[in-house]
Amino acid sequence: MNFLLNGGFDSDNSSGEFSEANQRLTGVIHVDTSKSNGIGKVGDRPPQENGIQKHRTSLPAPMFTRSDFSVWSILKKCIGLELSKITMPIAFNEPLSFLQRITEYMEHVYLIHRASRQPQSLERMQSVAAFAVSAVASQWERTGKPFNPLLGETYELIREDLGFRFISEQVSHHPPISAFYSEGLHQDFLFHGSIYPKLKFWGKSVEAEPRGTITLELLKHKEAYTWTNPTCCVHNVIIGKLWIEQYGTVEILNHRTGDKCVLHFKPCGLFGKELHKVEGYIQDKSKKKLFMIYGKWTECLWGIDPVTYESFRKQERRGDSLRKTKPDDGPEKADGDVADTVPESQETVQVIPGSKLLWRVNTRPPNSAQMYNFTSFTVSLNELETGMEKILAPTDCRLRPDIRGMENGNMDLASQEKERLEEKQREARRERAREEAEWQTRWFHRGSNPYTGTPDWLYAGGYFERDFSGCPDIY
Repeated sequence: MNFLLNGGFDSDNSSGEFSEANQRLTGVIHVDTSKSNGIGKVGDRPPQENGIQKHRTSLPAPMFTRSDFSVWSILKKCIGLELSKITMPIAFNEPLSFLQRITEYMEHVYLIHRASRQPQSLERMQSVAAFAVSAVASQWERTGKPFNPLLGETYELIREDLGFRFISEQVSHHPPISAFYSEGLHQDFLFHGSIYPKLKFWGKSVEAEPRGTITLELLKHKEAYTWTNPTCCVHNVIIGKLWIEQYGTVEILNHRTGDKCVLHFKPCGLFGKELHKVEGYIQDKSKKKLFMIYGKWTECLWGIDPVTYESFRKQERRGDSLRKTKPDDGPEKADGDVADTVPESQETVQVIPGSKLLWRVNTRPPNSAQMYNFTSFTVSLNELETGMEKILAPTDCRLRPDIRGMENGNMDLASQEKERLEEKQREARRERAREEAEWQTRWFHRGSNPYTGTPDWLYAGGYFERDFSGCPDIY
């Protein structure tokens, strides 16, 4: 079960209290990579990620089979409930923490760099919209559940070749909240937010309703964009083949110009004709449509002017009405004991003549199916080379022994370590309760989003100075 959004199926009942800090880090941060990652300044040597010269192209061990496990025995008592306290066998996980899953937003970071280079606000919004859609593309066919981060867990990623660095922290456990912050190495953008989804089980499917604001700041243009992710649904969690759909409306607002991009992630529909489809438009502050966007979040995104788009759709509807004779004798609606049929993937996106390509998904590696359907970017996220542990915070996901055990194919060790870490977390919570001490976050503080005014978690700064003396012992 993808449950891509954190918070699902966690056996730990500890809670993470919020802590207050005094101020938001403002202004542009000067990035000196010679201090931040210990691997030399940009340009001194070939591009590296956290000290790694060349990224791995496969995992140490293939994916573990899940066919021997009955999910129903665990889930049948949970229908309609929030799933944050249900224990699931480790076989349903994938060897990544949810903090690493969030980092997958950055796979198509070139779209942010492209947006920053565009002189016109309409073109910038097009690239930002493409980035927002690309951020969910890695979830396609990802039916494994990421490990729930431990309270205080962190993950950092520096990619000089892609021009960014990223830090995230699990700032609360109940409710589960993950805060993240990323900045361009050339001072062109800030990207940050906090995510605390709500998961519900509906008999045959698990639905992840997104909570939390995502903010992108293009510093050169003094522009900020905010949005929330679509809802994700994993079907056939009991029987049948697991499949994923995203649906709901995503609204991206440019707070400087008032321009808005409205994207409709379509539910698949009765015969799967709308599966994976995204359609929407960019409008100005007076609600005049400036640009139409269409495509699939699993494949590509295209854009075109509204007049041409409407003309094409009108012709298309006219052709459809001529072809219609009698209602299609489709399959009857499945009852509650039958799996939801996996919709046939329809033809690839029909490109309207004159359209502009905004984004296309990266090809996955040939061995992806044996690696939890990871992308090439994802395969490298948990890579740990000798010496890296001296650079990383002791709370970094790469140092988690249960995730490391699963990645190496040792499921017994991974399960034992997961139980040990969860018990250690529970004991730490009990100790804080005895001492009447509040949990103190390390790198983020609770506050308000500077553009929406809604509750948010803001980066407090200082992580890349690498003073980790105050980090908690969570492993």
